[in-house]
Amino acid sequence: MNEVAACFHCGQPVAASANWHVTIEGVPHAMCCPGCAAVAQTIVDIGQASYYRERSGYAAAPGAAADSASEAATLVPAALALPEDDPNIVNDGDAREATLLVEGIRCAACVWLIEHRLRKVDGVQQASLNVATEKLFIRWHKDKTTAAALLEAVRSIGYNAWPYDTTRHDAQLQKASRTLGRQLFVAGLSMMQVMMYVAPEYMAGDDGTLDAGMTSLMRWASLLLTLPAIAYSAQPFLKGAWASLKARALGMDVPVALGIVAAFAGSAVSTVRGAGEVYYDSVTMFIFLLLASRYLEMVARRKAASALSRLRHAVPEMAMRLACWPESRAAAAVPAGALAAGDHIAVKVGEAVAADCVVVDGSTSVDLSLLTGESAPQRKTVGDAIPGGAVNAGSPVVLRVEKPSRDSTLAGLLKLIERAGSAKPQIAQWADHTASWFVAALLLFAAASFGFWTWYDAARAWPVAIAVLVVSCPCALSLATPSALAAATDRLLGKGALVVQPHVLETLHRTTHIVFDKTGTLTEGRPTVQSVDAIDGARIIGILRVAGALEAGSAHPIARAISAAAAAHGAGAAGASGLQELAGQGMQGMVNGVQYRLGTAAYVAGLAGGAAPQLGEAAGTPMTAVWLGMQGRWLGRFQVSDALRADARDTVAFFQQQGKQVVLLSGDQQALAASVAAQLGIREALGDCMPDAKLAYVQALQAKGAVVAMVGDGINDAAVLSAADVSFAMGSGATLAQVHADCVLLDARLPLLVETARSAGRTMRVIRQNLGWATLYNIIAIPAAAFGLLNPWLSGVGMAASSAIVILNALRLRRS
Repeated sequence: MNEVAACFHCGQPVAASANWHVTIEGVPHAMCCPGCAAVAQTIVDIGQASYYRERSGYAAAPGAAADSASEAATLVPAALALPEDDPNIVNDGDAREATLLVEGIRCAACVWLIEHRLRKVDGVQQASLNVATEKLFIRWHKDKTTAAALLEAVRSIGYNAWPYDTTRHDAQLQKASRTLGRQLFVAGLSMMQVMMYVAPEYMAGDDGTLDAGMTSLMRWASLLLTLPAIAYSAQPFLKGAWASLKARALGMDVPVALGIVAAFAGSAVSTVRGAGEVYYDSVTMFIFLLLASRYLEMVARRKAASALSRLRHAVPEMAMRLACWPESRAAAAVPAGALAAGDHIAVKVGEAVAADCVVVDGSTSVDLSLLTGESAPQRKTVGDAIPGGAVNAGSPVVLRVEKPSRDSTLAGLLKLIERAGSAKPQIAQWADHTASWFVAALLLFAAASFGFWTWYDAARAWPVAIAVLVVSCPCALSLATPSALAAATDRLLGKGALVVQPHVLETLHRTTHIVFDKTGTLTEGRPTVQSVDAIDGARIIGILRVAGALEAGSAHPIARAISAAAAAHGAGAAGASGLQELAGQGMQGMVNGVQYRLGTAAYVAGLAGGAAPQLGEAAGTPMTAVWLGMQGRWLGRFQVSDALRADARDTVAFFQQQGKQVVLLSGDQQALAASVAAQLGIREALGDCMPDAKLAYVQALQAKGAVVAMVGDGINDAAVLSAADVSFAMGSGATLAQVHADCVLLDARLPLLVETARSAGRTMRVIRQNLGWATLYNIIAIPAAAFGLLNPWLSGVGMAASSAIVILNALRLRRS
């Protein structure tokens, strides 16, 4: 007895007379009805054939009524949608945020169209697509729309959007590159063949040496050879224009598509009639040149995202876990995502570290260049921390995992990068807005030119209108800013400066005030205890033990210095409880049932009572005094100093030479702040500044019209970093994920700040050059085409060259 086949989609029996099949991953599968076939084909078409490998059961049968792809699209299994509880969606009160990967991005026209379509959806608060990384950032009100509705809005205009996935993105880039390469090849082949057939007509001119029959034959041959370029190579422009019209918007592909269709249609009519002008050579040349320009743009986008791609692939997919360490060195390969805190892993020479770890056996040198931009290997031995993504460049070591890979330093860095490009600087918004109006004005101008030439010289009306449509280059306007910003930020990331917010370079270029924090910014951030003074008969060892207990869990540089001093003197830290830290003032807690305060004299006086005792001051380098007291009694004082960074003086001098006012804000005593400022040549220094005082100072400057850049260590400066017009944090592995700054100096080197400022100046010059060129080109080329001075093929050369010049000019920033 013959076994009845089951529908591969829903599992229902397949009738013997059924003849519906869908090829999934190269294998044809039987379907029970046209509805299942339509759904299955839709799943394959949207790139989700893996659903059938990973499903745990059959899908519900859609029914035979769903006999079209449009109807089937609503029946795609929920596994392919983006539910509201998806981990890719970030909850922010009533708002939701998601970063998606958009499939099918061709140029800046796609970016404009997708953003324009999403902003029409009720509830969408922000929609920004980064043309360099193809990432779409969306923010919406949870009660007004859903993630599924937003995905559908994107798909309704011909694009697919998915939760961002590195593997999918790589596959998408490869597919887009192959497709565009084939289209470019076909267009180039058509162009060359058509040129061979139109050349005799051009050479013959009007002398009659080419008879009418041969002319007609040449034209028909040119028509046939142009068809592949129209039907295949011109698809990006035709699909883009159709998507724009469906969205009731005038995208930048509209005039391009109109020019192509008008030139080809007019030529076909003339060929059939046997009279009139033909433009097959212009059409094929235009398609080829514009595709070449877009291929160049795609290469530029890849280069602009190359640093991010290197970071994403920095952590290996597998790690060698030592399940029985230290009893056995037997290792087994496990996915990096499966590592947990406390696991031990073996890392060979040349391998990347899979998670944040601590060395437990051996010593080595590690390459941190991908994380910090610092090329020199760093020595690591037992007890030293190694961040995930570092490359072992010395000897095999055994490491203990401190954090799972999803919480590693590299993961925190990638989360910050995800924020990058989620908005646009004002100059880019202006360019996009101008380009959208430009398209509408261009279409009206082309229609007016056609009308004028129809009245004045009807024979020239058609080629003039085509030339006007073809010669314009709104893409150059929209590419001018993002291409330059992408190239500059990629270069800075490679050097160790992570630009998190898109306005950094634009705002830094026009800042009037550079405000520096002191500790960890202008100084090394590694203060050391120079002396410990006991008061009123207290014992030094007891003071160190109590202070070490209070500061054991603090990440502040001075706290770490006191903890290190306690450990160096063999003062084992007692247990502390009820710890309360007051930013900029100190720490309070209970040690052995007694309450203590450690911090500024004013803060400790609140518990110890009275004024701080008068003690002798150390000569030479200014010191920070940290006091310890208990109820009704002063116990001791720690004298702490922090060396200036070797490059601090040059950094301050650079900004002063740029005409910017440099200010020092510090929580340390005024005398110490003034001393440091004097050594660096800073004219204005304010000490004793609590975080709220720093915030008030910056806001006061802004109220007077100043544009303020704030540079801090990212630990106690969150409020003022957020309030400044542009802010920089001296990044480190421990604080990276807590940074509230617009830019993170990953290697915590001040020369990176200078490099960023120089890059800002170069970038703004390139942007102005690009915008100036795009504007000047259109001002000259469009009227020239309207006056009949440019024919269609020469207009195509001009448009392609305009985009290429903008992109090549922007790419200079990667090498400067």
